[in-house]
Amino acid sequence: MSTKTSSAPEALIQDHDQAVKRISETIRGFYDKGLKFRIKHGSTNSTRTARKGTNFVDLSRLDRVLHVDTVNKTALVEPNVPMDRLVEATMPHGLIPPVVMEFPGITTGGGYAGTSGESSSFKHGFFDRTLDWVEIVLANGEVIRCSEQEHSDLFRGAAGAVGSIGTTTLVQLRLEDAKPFVEVTYHPIKSTQEAVDLSKKMMQDSSIDYLDGIIFSKTQGAVITGRRVETPSANTLVRRFSSRSDPWFYLHVQSCLEQRPSSPTTETVPLAEYLFRYDRGGFWVAPMSFEYFRFPFNHFTRWFLDDFLHTRMMYTALHSGGVGREIIIQDLGLPMDTAAEFTDYTHDKFGIYPLWLCPLKTRPGPSFHPHQSGRHVGTSNEIMMNIGLWGWAPHTPKGVSQRDHSLALNRDLEATLAKLGGKKWLYAKTFYPEHEFWADHVGGREWYDELRKKYHATGLPTAYEKTHTDIHKEWDQRNRWKDFLLNVWPLGGLWGVWKAIRSQSYKEARASAWKSFGLTQAADKKQD
Repeated sequence: MSTKTSSAPEALIQDHDQAVKRISETIRGFYDKGLKFRIKHGSTNSTRTARKGTNFVDLSRLDRVLHVDTVNKTALVEPNVPMDRLVEATMPHGLIPPVVMEFPGITTGGGYAGTSGESSSFKHGFFDRTLDWVEIVLANGEVIRCSEQEHSDLFRGAAGAVGSIGTTTLVQLRLEDAKPFVEVTYHPIKSTQEAVDLSKKMMQDSSIDYLDGIIFSKTQGAVITGRRVETPSANTLVRRFSSRSDPWFYLHVQSCLEQRPSSPTTETVPLAEYLFRYDRGGFWVAPMSFEYFRFPFNHFTRWFLDDFLHTRMMYTALHSGGVGREIIIQDLGLPMDTAAEFTDYTHDKFGIYPLWLCPLKTRPGPSFHPHQSGRHVGTSNEIMMNIGLWGWAPHTPKGVSQRDHSLALNRDLEATLAKLGGKKWLYAKTFYPEHEFWADHVGGREWYDELRKKYHATGLPTAYEKTHTDIHKEWDQRNRWKDFLLNVWPLGGLWGVWKAIRSQSYKEARASAWKSFGLTQAADKKQD
């Protein structure tokens, strides 16, 4: 099928259609031979252990914004376009996607096939809810377009299904008016329950565009609100977070709380700087690398190693090195009324801080996205609280193997999550037994099996197969010499750093044009 529209550049559309034709022919060939295949994107923001394979479909060249329609406020975007390149294509037109994921390297296709939300999701929902339609190549090679009006079951079902129903090749994304700055306010709170209550209150304020929070300890945190504005307010500073000499966002928020523990602090941040404020340091995951290498963590070392501390480089090192098994990186969606109880549990069981809080507008299940179920359906107007739990796993007790300890921790986390009506985000590792995954986490698999049968996807790996971690198989790989060496300190970390350098992904962060957006206005503000 053609993607042609009346206003899109003809040459780009034709080139895209030819590329999709080649992809569909490749997929059809695998389908006719009964072979399973995997998608090659060129990058990933998943933390799951990659599975090996020999049959690949290469989508890495589908990396263009084909058209920005300033009249209808939409954009035609190929799946491998990352968030920073998308923003750089739309902001010069005075437009912005309603939901922009916080890491610059997260792609448009990944945003649809995975679960993606950000601080604007309390208004707009997950990223896929901002799409008008999606072009998908089915497992038999057929190319179709799905939307709420056409193949709506596929449009909703493939969202978050990690590519287990079809392969995304193009989306039409809705846009909204942008403004150069965000007025950001850090509201101090003293407990997760206070953060939940304040978030509920802030969601009623129609002037707020962005809402999230950081919990630094059981008694200290901040709810963070943002309003898009045309010019910096007269009484606020203009703050940036993207240059190596700038503060990391979470450390800056903590500093503001220490200076003003009982009253809000308001600053002005250029819009793109706000959207990617967590890139340097990967929220607060990067300090774990300093702990691993036993290296000082201070302003100078962060400045000196800045190229290594952006998320693209960090993901490359994580996937290449040997330390990923010892950390907990999970995003969990909880009903608003059990979120505080869950953080009490993580405090006692894991002791990991900071925690990220992000209210999310959800839809009823069944779905691979976090959604409310059971007694929690209909509560808080279908708003859930995303909680980011990222840090070192607790130390392994004496007499217990590290593998068994890791499995027990993760299964306890999943059991507690289910008890409190929560769901996992599937970018990360899951350990559920298959029956539990389908019954308790997704809400049954009948709808999914029917959808896969209807759209010829039964030969593809299921969502469970793609997301389940067989910890015994994963850890038993340490018997191989390479995996054994990667587990020897500091060889695994050094290997990850070397692979990150070889990837040269630091150049993408250096070349980001979005860093200049709002720079002139910010300079004018400083002169005033």
